[in-house]
Amino acid sequence: MKPRIGVLALQGGFAAHGAILDKLGARTDEVRTPRQLAEVDALVMPGGESTTMSMLLERSELLEPLSERLNAGMAVLGTCAGMILLAREVVDGRADQHSLGMVDITVRRNAYGTQIESFEADIDVDGLESPFHAVFIRAPVVERAGPGVEVLARHEERPVLCRSGRVTVAAFHPELSGDERLHARFLADL
Repeated sequence: MKPRIGVLALQGGFAAHGAILDKLGARTDEVRTPRQLAEVDALVMPGGESTTMSMLLERSELLEPLSERLNAGMAVLGTCAGMILLAREVVDGRADQHSLGMVDITVRRNAYGTQIESFEADIDVDGLESPFHAVFIRAPVVERAGPGVEVLARHEERPVLCRSGRVTVAAFHPELSGDERLHARFLADL
């Protein structure tokens, strides 16, 4: 039986992640409630606006069950805003913004610039034979990666893809690249 992959569907680019996972043959469910979260084996936390997503996690009563599942070892892929929510420290977050603290990184929100400063770049990813085309949209910057964090890719010397245990975070949007390899790796590691 294939694992059931949840895609957090409160806000942001969840549909594109779901489409890639479906194409790769995964069983996927959109997650909007604690009950739906309880039914999945792993989770994708998409990009979007991290402070809005934090507020929506609280309003939908997902924050505590999500924290419990993550602390119990549930695998998760967090992209852009997902990375911010999973970071141990957010340098310029709002006082009421939640951090799940699952990856020992310090991030700065929107540090690559505004929407019009978004860009694409080919990056070398550990374990991939050819570069991955990464799409950066108002992306966070990893300012510090702790000793237990594996940096899998960098852009201009900054970590942009990191892993800690069963948690993988990306500063970019792999669901927009046309390249399914990072999602395939996430599924293979389950």
